Amino acid sequence: MRTKAKVYFADFHMPYGGDPLPVKLRKLMKKAGFEELDLKDKFVAIKMHFGEKGNLAFLRPNYAKAVADYVKERGGKPFLTDCNTLYVGSRKNALEHLDTAYENGFNPLCTGCQTIIADGLKGTDEELLPVPNGEFVREAKVGKALADADVVLSLTHFKGHEMAGFGGAIKNVGMGGGSRAGKMEQHSDGKVQVDQAKCVGCGRCVNICAHGAPSLTDRKSSIDPGKCVGCGRCLALCPTDAIAPIEWQAASVFNKKMAEYAAAIVHGKPQFHISLIVDVSPNCDCHAENDVPIVPDIGMLCSTDMVALDQACADLVNAAEPLPNGQLARNIAKDPEGAKGQDYFHLTTPESDWKTCLAHAEKIGLGTREYDLIR
Repeated sequence: MRTKAKVYFADFHMPYGGDPLPVKLRKLMKKAGFEELDLKDKFVAIKMHFGEKGNLAFLRPNYAKAVADYVKERGGKPFLTDCNTLYVGSRKNALEHLDTAYENGFNPLCTGCQTIIADGLKGTDEELLPVPNGEFVREAKVGKALADADVVLSLTHFKGHEMAGFGGAIKNVGMGGGSRAGKMEQHSDGKVQVDQAKCVGCGRCVNICAHGAPSLTDRKSSIDPGKCVGCGRCLALCPTDAIAPIEWQAASVFNKKMAEYAAAIVHGKPQFHISLIVDVSPNCDCHAENDVPIVPDIGMLCSTDMVALDQACADLVNAAEPLPNGQLARNIAKDPEGAKGQDYFHLTTPESDWKTCLAHAEKIGLGTREYDLIR
């Protein structure tokens, strides 16, 4: 019989004159066994999402400071980290990524620790980590600073996601921890092509490629898929964003790869995971906008098992009352009878699929979906 994981939960209520929420989070972390981790002189990666420029649903940096301060009190060396994005936005290279992180409050002055973009300036600083029991990925391409860390903590804003169903701890670590090439491997078949209408024939892709895949004809680039190895370097350099993956993976394959990446990143390392169910926007914080929340703020959760943590968060959201006028409530109103008994994340974005991720994560030994919720 599978042993249940322990997931610790506290709501956001606090009586007048009570502790601030960051203090409440610290107390919850202690209850969940945070002080059992050996952090003395260890480099501790706090993996989180800094929010896209324009998005306001991301976690407040006050929570990051509470975690970083606790790590330092335990003798550890914390740093906030994330990897560059695959898509067009304000975080596709380390300079823009840091500008965005600092603007959103994730800077040493506000958080008390350094912010490091794990896969470097152009998203190419990576380390290949073996995937234990991997079925889709043999070696995960992980941001080097995250791979080099001695301890992995995740601080996750639990919210909806248009493809994964929700963005939880597994997505934060697995997708977020992948280098640019790692993200491309999870999202697609790993090959890229050029949109000729956007290409200006600058030749940067030709100069950066170590495998001779791009070539210029009549001042237009084209990429030989037989030579392309999916490193993602050309995506980072293209000034007009004319280069994109050829074939996006189905949601189920995407979710399984994401679980395998998360397993590679935490394998053999002390780990601790925190998720806050607050400002539950229907889409990822990677968007430059955020819609109104789909459910009320619920609480904060901690566990050493990220699979159990994601399952507990999903269960709590599905047990909540949908907020009026949100994307979830609007979709339910279209077919109230058909919505009965349906999963909230599927109702919010019908093309999404989150259960495949947790089932596969459990299958490969990342954790268990069986848990006891300790309030």
